[in-house]
Amino acid sequence: MNRTLRHWPLVTFTLGLAFVGSVAGAQAGPAFSKRLELQGFAFDVTSTNEGSINQLRIVPHGLSQQSAPITSEIEGTVSGAEIDDLDANGFPEIYVYVTSAGSGSYGSLVGYAVNQGKSVTPIYLPPVSDSPALSKGYMGHDEFAVVEGTLIQRFPIYRDLDTNARPSGKIRQLQYKLKAGEAGWVLRLDRSTEY
Repeated sequence: MNRTLRHWPLVTFTLGLAFVGSVAGAQAGPAFSKRLELQGFAFDVTSTNEGSINQLRIVPHGLSQQSAPITSEIEGTVSGAEIDDLDANGFPEIYVYVTSAGSGSYGSLVGYAVNQGKSVTPIYLPPVSDSPALSKGYMGHDEFAVVEGTLIQRFPIYRDLDTNARPSGKIRQLQYKLKAGEAGWVLRLDRSTEY
């Protein structure tokens, strides 16, 4: 099966799965607006995507104790958003994918988990740079997708003489499971593979 990615488009398909990523060097894109619904809850996710710093706005619907919009400043643009129940507790989480400006197109995540139908708590995804092993050859161009109870992050691996536009290594794929942390929810690495 050919898994070679020639370009990193906004959406690529591998093994029938949609991965949301970025276009290298993207400075701004069209405004992002999406309604996410699952298990009787809904979230309206919007971002103007007008420059390298943007306002992300998430409006929850169906929570018993929280209805005010959640706003945050993000470094980059929103490239996608998904809703799922990764821990299968009967309450969904939302995952908003952010792509930084510049040729690196580094990816990050803004996520929230619904707490017993009342409110939401942030979800933390540790940066790849926190792990020397995982960050070896990492230069951005991340893609994200929710797949069968996990969050998948993948990116090209760069060798020492590679330019930012031409990675010559494999693809590293990180698979995360949602776990309860000390002060909220954490996506913990479950598996790392290269192909």
